[in-house]
Amino acid sequence: MSFLAGLLVIFVTFWLMEFVAWATHKYVMHGFLWSLHKDHHQVDKRKIFENNDAFFLIFAVPGSTFIIFGSVFYFYVGIGITLYGLAYFFIHEIFIHQRIKMFRNSNSNYLKALRRAHKIHHKNLNKEDGTCFGMLIVPMKYLKLN
Repeated sequence: MSFLAGLLVIFVTFWLMEFVAWATHKYVMHGFLWSLHKDHHQVDKRKIFENNDAFFLIFAVPGSTFIIFGSVFYFYVGIGITLYGLAYFFIHEIFIHQRIKMFRNSNSNYLKALRRAHKIHHKNLNKEDGTCFGMLIVPMKYLKLN
């Protein structure tokens, strides 16, 4: 596989992960594994870690397994999964939830929309009736274009 083909696999995998993450968030985290995700919606600021942080491992295992044991194609798939996980860490954990106090302010309409959509998602403290399950793809109604 050529390097350019590998970059294409990484790019496609990264964006497919947005849909995998959306489905996992909606049907698994707000479904049968709500017990792990619940504390993410009912935050106790005294805790450094949440049960929800276990999902890091659920997503990290396939990416790292593909990188370590996969063929060339699966190596690139693993890189795409891992890069999505890195984006999740920076966007969701640091930028949106401020678990590390950085990147507090932004003039970007897109980044403000990410925060708005996530805030709407967290308004619901229960597993049912949720909205905005994705991370990077934001419904247009949250984009306020000037």
